[in-house]
Amino acid sequence: MSSPTNRSASEPLSCPTTDPGRGRLLPAVILTAMACGMGWGIRGQYGHETGAMIAGVLSGMTLILLFAPGISSLKAARTVALMAVGISLGGSMTYGQTIGLTQDAALIGNWSALRWGLVGLFVKGGIWIGFAGAFLGIGLSTRRYRPMEFVRLLLGMTLLFVLGLWALNSPFDPASQVLPNLYFSDDWYWEPGAALKPRPECWGGLLAALMGLAAYLHGIRRDRLARNMAGVGFLAGGMGFSVGQCVQAFHAWNPERFAQCLPGNLAAHVNWWNMMETSFGSIAGAVLAGGLWWNRHLIAASGQSQTEAVVLTPVWEFALLAVHLPLLIAAEFSDVPLLELYLEFGLLMSAIPLIGIVGGRCWPYLFPLLIVAVPIAGKTLRELAYRNTAISRPLGWLVLVAIPLAVMLLIAVWLGRRGEQGDSAGRFASVGLLSTTWLYFGLNFAFFRLPWPWKVWTGRTPSGIIFTVCALCLTIAAIVYGRGRGAVTE
Repeated sequence: MSSPTNRSASEPLSCPTTDPGRGRLLPAVILTAMACGMGWGIRGQYGHETGAMIAGVLSGMTLILLFAPGISSLKAARTVALMAVGISLGGSMTYGQTIGLTQDAALIGNWSALRWGLVGLFVKGGIWIGFAGAFLGIGLSTRRYRPMEFVRLLLGMTLLFVLGLWALNSPFDPASQVLPNLYFSDDWYWEPGAALKPRPECWGGLLAALMGLAAYLHGIRRDRLARNMAGVGFLAGGMGFSVGQCVQAFHAWNPERFAQCLPGNLAAHVNWWNMMETSFGSIAGAVLAGGLWWNRHLIAASGQSQTEAVVLTPVWEFALLAVHLPLLIAAEFSDVPLLELYLEFGLLMSAIPLIGIVGGRCWPYLFPLLIVAVPIAGKTLRELAYRNTAISRPLGWLVLVAIPLAVMLLIAVWLGRRGEQGDSAGRFASVGLLSTTWLYFGLNFAFFRLPWPWKVWTGRTPSGIIFTVCALCLTIAAIVYGRGRGAVTE
């Protein structure tokens, strides 16, 4: 892995003289819980890696707005983009059978299987959000990271991934019923004689990569904020996934209690899987906010962000975009195995974005506002106009893809230009949170077939109500906390 770059003479040696987040612990915990809870709940409709980025964008915008409104717009955009990339890395892990250990009909009443499943969810959730916390800290810290440094770092993490996969996730030979010693999916130990289809796990490889990243941040880069937030993220994800699943598992073990306690036929209309996802995100977001508040004295001072380095020319930024975006679209919407590998192996998919985000001026704005939205808009169109006939294809292309993406492109360009003119993070986070909140709420609401509460209730109606409340609260927060935020403060 690379050695640290020298500290620039313009890099501050001290913390900010003002502390905008000091009295914001409670609102930060509540609002980030809403942002991450809604984002993670929406993620369930759209898939692992790219869907998870929704929660990264919404959470990142909220945390910037509350804890770092005085840094530059460019630094804020990089931070949100980095968090979105980081939170996507855990998307390659399988977890459906891990959840099954806690609630499958054949295992109801098996406390040992329940405990083992929750341990597995804690580990997998910790890895997932651990990367998000580390990249959030990297974006907000006083240390500067360069594109080639990230390339070398990713190469080192990939090597650790392979070693971790070999050490913790092998051997794997289900035909001979030979599985790893630490295996968190369903196997014949829990259901002897059953016809099972064990799935290969990769959490060991990602855990090794995360530990290598944390060691690099601590031992080589001396980046206390990023190192601390990696630990906070691991705790946040571990608590979020395991406690969130307890909600769904408790219902699976005791359905009659919910039928008796909830009014009317409400229990039958609740999508308990989506409740688990939303609970996971809410708990993770709350813990992340609390952890960042505790470490807020390590966030870069406002004046430092004015000297954010841009090392990529517009030509190189466009070239990276011209490579990554077609690969992303092809991996999402084609069945070519080699292209699917680009999406499924998060460390590979993150390489081009990280170079563009850390080294460019346009990528930090385009990634969280436009690029993350591309596969989400496409999957909404596929669901409503191709797999079903809820909307005609021409109209779907217009209202679900063309208009939303054009609006997000215009917002990204406008915010980028405002950033060049000296805007602070406050305006970026406020406008960014407003636009992304309603973009993903709207696309998901369409995906849910418009579950208005005054219509006949379906399994999507309770989630739709929760997301509506979250969107409204985030809108108010964006307006209130973003009011009066203009130029970078010294």
